[in-house]
Amino acid sequence: MSSSPHALTLLREKPFCLLLVGRVLSSVAYQIGAVCIGWQIYALTHSAYALGLAGLAQFVPMAVLTFAAGHAADRYPRHRVLQTCQLAEAAAAAFLAVFTFFHWLTVPEIFGAIIVLSGARAFGTPASAAMLPGTVPEAFLSRATALSSGTFQAATIVGPALGGFAYAALPALPYAMMTALWLAATAANGGVVLSRPVAAKTPPDWSTLFAGAGFVWRNPAILGALSLDLFAVLLGGAAGLFPIYARDILHTGAWGVGLLRGAIAAGALVTTVILTGHQFSRGTGRRMFAGVIVFGAATIIFGLSRNLAVSLIALFVMGAADTISVVIRMSLVQLRTPDDMRGRVSAINYLFINASNNLGDFESGIAAGLMGAIPAVIFGGVGCIVVALAWMRFFPALARVDRLE
Repeated sequence: MSSSPHALTLLREKPFCLLLVGRVLSSVAYQIGAVCIGWQIYALTHSAYALGLAGLAQFVPMAVLTFAAGHAADRYPRHRVLQTCQLAEAAAAAFLAVFTFFHWLTVPEIFGAIIVLSGARAFGTPASAAMLPGTVPEAFLSRATALSSGTFQAATIVGPALGGFAYAALPALPYAMMTALWLAATAANGGVVLSRPVAAKTPPDWSTLFAGAGFVWRNPAILGALSLDLFAVLLGGAAGLFPIYARDILHTGAWGVGLLRGAIAAGALVTTVILTGHQFSRGTGRRMFAGVIVFGAATIIFGLSRNLAVSLIALFVMGAADTISVVIRMSLVQLRTPDDMRGRVSAINYLFINASNNLGDFESGIAAGLMGAIPAVIFGGVGCIVVALAWMRFFPALARVDRLE
């Protein structure tokens, strides 16, 4: 890796800072919800299948809306698309706060709120991702991606802790906090002015709507990177089972779910601090595959552990390894995609990411219901390693990527 004394230049870019603040606030809100909603579902149902279905409920709106969301990000002002989505998220969080406070909330209503939140994220995430390259000089994009990822991981440490302790104090409180955070994020994103804005003039048709998918298919390195994340995390993701681990295996409370999520984020944060000031100089593709393999090995260790300290160390390593893969993949996609297509390609990217995360939660829940939580996690870690080794053979162009240029 090579370093540069100019990484702090990023913090002098006002649009980037405002976008970063909005992402932090929104990410904290999302992470609070990830802890509290999952815990509340498991507390009401005591069912691994219900946790799996929660992952499916998050994925379906994303899958249905991906192409429309990508086109919206390339056709309309991206910051306005993002603000609209965050207002919808704030409304869903307010609904959860009120219904939880008055003890009206039922499991079907929780799933309804999940669908609304997921639909909003389907439109907001590609708009936010497509905004990033327009807020910094292109030479700093990989560092901006690392810093953005680092702030997300910081939010992943703070959010679960806030959510867990707030839920213990008053179940409605974390949802009220989420409402306030999303409203503040809406205000921050309103001030983002892009140096390279995109204004699509052509009316939408089928060819423009699906142009992002065609672009990804024609670029083997991008297709390989996205599909690697999809299948590796689909099998190796264990986060959906954290409520079971916290309650039944490690014997903690709701705060334990936050601690487990925070351990992953802590490992990721340490890595992104390093990557913000440094960039990979050689062997980028091989480093990404190595990160996925380490992620799978750490997943196996977490699955076998019944000790909280060992589990936290394994999750820390998982977060660090995953971040290497994420930063390389995100930078590769952004640098090899024309600006007028970044919204649609970002939508495909986040479809793959959310498919891996949300369907991974669904797969983990179903597998845990059939074979138990511990075998399900171990099976997923082994599958993650197998996928990485197979993808090195299926996508040699990705393995040969040397520099992020």
